[in-house]
Amino acid sequence: MLPSGTPHSARGLLAAVSVAVGIVALSDLFAVFAGARITMLIDEDQGFAVAPQRRLDAAYSLYESAGDFQSVVYLPCAIVFVVWFFWTRRNTGLLAPDRFSKGPGWAIGAWLIPLVNLWLPYRIAVDMWGAATPLPTDGEPYRASIWPVNLWWGLFVSSTLFRRYAASRYESAEALTEIRAAVTQYMAADVLSAAAAVAAVYFAVRLTSMYWRKATASSPYSR
Repeated sequence: MLPSGTPHSARGLLAAVSVAVGIVALSDLFAVFAGARITMLIDEDQGFAVAPQRRLDAAYSLYESAGDFQSVVYLPCAIVFVVWFFWTRRNTGLLAPDRFSKGPGWAIGAWLIPLVNLWLPYRIAVDMWGAATPLPTDGEPYRASIWPVNLWWGLFVSSTLFRRYAASRYESAEALTEIRAAVTQYMAADVLSAAAAVAAVYFAVRLTSMYWRKATASSPYSR
């Protein structure tokens, strides 16, 4: 069954997800740039500032602003992505309801439960990918590789956990060498986060495209 309004909804939600996640990626890269300024102002070997305190304070201010910007853009992006995730779960469930062991509501709830949100959304994504897999042709089943799901989720979880670790190190840092190390770890987490954002867009585009092709092919109104 092809839900009414699907073409418009699919294009609109996918565009919104792509733009929102792209903004998150840009905020991550901005944070990397701001972090690089701090690390360059702290001598790597001796652990002291090699620039006037005024420049160091400005670098810290820019870095804190970059972190604030990340926090501001992350929430609306997460909401848009979860809305798309739920929409896709609901509609792929119409194509292959036997693929899912949990109801569509879990496409939202799975993100809200601590620890569970490190695994269950991935399982739902894998099920959606399987449900959107094209129908067999000439008696031969079509198997779509799930590497886009694995890549996105691996980068997402890695960046999330590494960011938490870097945050704890940054908050407890006192000496300049400790601050430099924590900022460097934060930069690595931001790079992973930007990569996860790119992978998320690719995953969303591939899954939406697979769903649309299968939904159109199985629709009695398709040509």
